Amino acid sequence: MRVLVIGSGGREHALCRSLAADPQVTEVHCAPGNAGVAQVATLHPVVPTDPEAVARLAADLGADLVVIGPEAPLVAGVADAVRQAGIPCFGPSAEAARIEGSKAFAKDIMAAAGVPTARSYTCVTPEEAAAALEEFGTPYVVKDDGLAAGKGVVVTEDRDEALKHAVACGRVVIEEFLDGPEVSLFALCDGSTAVPLQPAQDHKRAYDGDLGPNTGGMGAYTPLTWAPADLADRVMAETVLPTVTELARRGTPYTGVLFVGLALTAGGPKVIEFNARFGDPETQVVLDRLETPLAGLLLACANGTLDRFGPPAYREGAAVTVVVAAENYPAEPVKGDAIEGLSDVAGDAYVLHSGTAFDGDHVVSSGGRVLSVVGTGPDVAAAREAAYGAVARIRLRGSHHRTDIATQGL
Repeated sequence: MRVLVIGSGGREHALCRSLAADPQVTEVHCAPGNAGVAQVATLHPVVPTDPEAVARLAADLGADLVVIGPEAPLVAGVADAVRQAGIPCFGPSAEAARIEGSKAFAKDIMAAAGVPTARSYTCVTPEEAAAALEEFGTPYVVKDDGLAAGKGVVVTEDRDEALKHAVACGRVVIEEFLDGPEVSLFALCDGSTAVPLQPAQDHKRAYDGDLGPNTGGMGAYTPLTWAPADLADRVMAETVLPTVTELARRGTPYTGVLFVGLALTAGGPKVIEFNARFGDPETQVVLDRLETPLAGLLLACANGTLDRFGPPAYREGAAVTVVVAAENYPAEPVKGDAIEGLSDVAGDAYVLHSGTAFDGDHVVSSGGRVLSVVGTGPDVAAAREAAYGAVARIRLRGSHHRTDIATQGL
């Protein structure tokens, strides 16, 4: 099998790494990729959001499967163009990807499907936003209706800050705050069948103690030994399958991964958000534990044959990833700084590249989240120790990382 992965972040490096380890896969290609992905895949220059360019590249390569990593290409219709070229594609259509592309659309789907989630209003004027904030009270939750790279959500006790964000976004979803630990669950879908992967927990805030602005994610870990044993089954029954059924009823069958961001409230799991792709950095730890070969699972989703697979199998133990971010992330990150110490990481840890590039023979930072350092071990404590031991060997001027990733899992 010849596989083409679209994207350039840590999620795509994790995908390429897992695909390269799959005995069924003969070639892994990635467009555009990054300096780390180049170690496990052949890179190709392409604009990921250009449907025709991606479909043409896939055809030129003779790809047997195209895997679309980020959300922007999905919303732009890249999966549609690849399928129209007759090539199996893992990723939802542009219409189905609105589940992430529009928070208001996602809320409409959840209401129609009876999915447990927060009460909300879609607001387009400052007056509507002010009224919604007044009704729900603190903490205020304001979400940009469109794509915002994981940074379009403000959760704050400050009404002025909440209203300012709403006005700046233009169209927002304002909802009641869901109290409880947050969990991420990926469900692989082929349009009618869906199977869950192992749950993980992300850390969204920039600084220790869940302080600071929202980011794309500063670290993650799995498994969640503290979560209810029936969590995945319950979320599949109450959330994923009703959502997939509703989308199919509307003529937009969902093919790809449905990312469910959950709050485990006193009333049970409730949906915070849907994403139309693998989450980053949760993918880095979930795929590390996945024992079932990845390519076959993704191709089955693309071909509508997922019902032939049993539940995915996992390796024993745990995985923890810590994100090393560039100076000034998540505001205006500094780019172009040399990264040193990558070759010193070994043993129970390895590095996945998120925002890196080559400057001659040197690897330099090229994005806000620069590296995802993954540690593994027999339990979360050992995996965490391995991850932070590896982080200590890496040198990037001005970089920062959280020091409390996975403490809830200890």
